[in-house]
Amino acid sequence: MTQTVVETFREHRLIPVIVIDDARHAVPLAHALEEGGLPCAEITFRTSGALAALEKISSECPNVLIGAGTVLTPAQAKDASRAGAKFVVAPGFGAAMVDYCIENEIPVFPGIATPTELEFALSRRLTVMKFFPAEPLGGIAYLKAMSAPYGGVEFIPTGGISLSNMPGYLANPRVVACGGSW
Repeated sequence: MTQTVVETFREHRLIPVIVIDDARHAVPLAHALEEGGLPCAEITFRTSGALAALEKISSECPNVLIGAGTVLTPAQAKDASRAGAKFVVAPGFGAAMVDYCIENEIPVFPGIATPTELEFALSRRLTVMKFFPAEPLGGIAYLKAMSAPYGGVEFIPTGGISLSNMPGYLANPRVVACGGSW
């Protein structure tokens, strides 16, 4: 399943990162993304309406690849999966949450910012990670330098990505897609 999710990311190159307060807006938003040619999204678990939004999109928009973001705990990963999330994204590397996802075959993309965190992910046999917060860490130059010793690893940069700097990230062959909230 992870490979299918990654291929969808690779095809679309942009993952909308959505903070949604009112679940009533979730389905119209998902339809708009789909009609606009971008049928995927990450709903962040930063609001009380996130889980309901995820459930609505999952049940009413079967052609939209929907995932949960800002997932910090195994309980949140479990809730996200039950609500229909096809993938989970975290801002950092929380071992318990990552291990839960791996054990339950939920595609997971933990955030990494250092070689040590990257090695934590590699120890779990993960090869695609979120690079966060991309721009404050030094952008594409830092990503290239940090990842150079680690062949076969790919990234989803998020954090400070904009229309102006996204092409520089996407030109790197190790970048699967960028996450954006603009």
